[in-house]
Amino acid sequence: MLRGQHVDFTDIALDMQDIPPFSRRVYEFTRTIPRGETRTYDEVARALRITGAAHSVAQVMAKNPYMIIVPCHRVLEAGRYADRMSAFGGSISKRRLLSLEGTCPVMGKTLFDVLLPVAAPRPHN
Repeated sequence: MLRGQHVDFTDIALDMQDIPPFSRRVYEFTRTIPRGETRTYDEVARALRITGAAHSVAQVMAKNPYMIIVPCHRVLEAGRYADRMSAFGGSISKRRLLSLEGTCPVMGKTLFDVLLPVAAPRPHN
């Protein structure tokens, strides 16, 4: 996988006996996201028919005990950013795994991206 080869982990059975039901649903759905595709936390919540649960989905992804097998790197925050809400220094590894799968997430906004659209235009005298 780390060399860019496709590896299918869908047949691997996971022991989710001690995983809370909501988390189990999130992990099971995340395993269905195809290689090379991403979803946002909100899209996962809506797919599970739990509106307004994007933050809860993000918390579940941050606690994912089945890294790689449950591809939490395919679940991104709104705007398809891969560099903010990633546990264990995962923003770099998340971007790396997505690039190996042929997906290019949006890089985080810089200070200029945030301030320039809001700043009032300067008067031209």
